[in-house]
Amino acid sequence: MRVIVGITGASGIVIAVELLQRLRQIEGVEIHLIITDGGALTIRDETNFDVYSINRLADVVYNVHEMDAAIASGSFVTEGMVIVPCTMKTVAGIVSGYSDNLLLRAADVCIKERRPLVIVPREMPFSRIHLRNMKELADIGVIVMPPVMTFYNTDMTLQSHINHVVNKILMQLNLPTEIVEWSGGKK
Repeated sequence: MRVIVGITGASGIVIAVELLQRLRQIEGVEIHLIITDGGALTIRDETNFDVYSINRLADVVYNVHEMDAAIASGSFVTEGMVIVPCTMKTVAGIVSGYSDNLLLRAADVCIKERRPLVIVPREMPFSRIHLRNMKELADIGVIVMPPVMTFYNTDMTLQSHINHVVNKILMQLNLPTEIVEWSGGKK
């Protein structure tokens, strides 16, 4: 199973790192990674990681400008793609079909081949333009998952919120998760 992970310059790199670590634990998953130039800057600014250490979490790493990469073609079959975190610039590029880099082209391929595309947009508050663009993507089947905190879990740490978002992403790709099935309210 091949899964593409794209990292852009939005805030929230820790979610991407957790996702990559979890994907590595799933037997049979081959991780294809693209980090935008902005993503590399945000990695530097938000984490104790560097691009090299994050690249090591993937099986295949592409340069964002490598437009002839395998993942730029629909004939290269994947289980889908996750863009986490996802900038509003990336959302705008996807919705308009403006594939001027490999991350946008890979997203475009997922849409045209009807493969799952999950975006984890990081912005707050959303402008009307952001909302319109995300609605357009949702209308064509893109899964829009802002990393919203959960309040029904008993563990209210930042790590628990990150784990919850990552589990929800994995669910969208039909991959194993650590989510405990909801059994209803307090009894």
